[in-house]
Order: sequence, then C-alpha cells, then structure tokens
Amino acid sequence: MIDEKILDTIFIHGDFEGSLRDFFKELALKVWNEGEGFSGKRPFGNSGWEYPVYVALIDAGIVPGTLDSDGFVEKCNIKEIKQFVTNLIVEYL
Repeated sequence: MIDEKILDTIFIHGDFEGSLRDFFKELALKVWNEGEGFSGKRPFGNSGWEYPVYVALIDAGIVPGTLDSDGFVEKCNIKEIKQFVTNLIVEYL
C-alpha cells in the first residue's frame, strides 16, 4: 500500500504550483471539461508535462532515479514510475 501523504508532494510546472493531489485533480477536470478536445500531448500548454511529476517523486526520494544539475530527469525507469503513479491514482483518487 502506498502512503497517501505522497499526494501532498509539492511541485512546480509552468503556471502550476501545488501538490500532486491538486495536479491530478486539475488534470481530471481538464479531461472532463474539454472532452474530446482534450490534448493529452499538451494538457497544460507544454509537452512533457509528465516529467515534473517524475522530478517531484524522484526529488522526494519516493521513486528511484537521478536528476541532473538543472533538476531535470537524468535517469529513471519510466515504466516503473508510471505504474507507481497509476497505483497512487487508483488507491487514493
């Protein structure tokens, strides 16, 4: 079982600053409100929007990985992190 407190991890992405819980809530609302017009490639105006989530989880020591000197993902197991986030969403949202 994953600790629900992980959803309180704070991160910044573009104009978004808040917790993972807030991010996933906003993402779900975008999917719901935009319907078939939802852009999975650029839901918040930028591509690569998943990476700030990866950075937050790696930086907090929640998932294994390394960040470079600029704070970008240098090394991680994307498949493993995606499964972790999937489990987190299924268990707590």
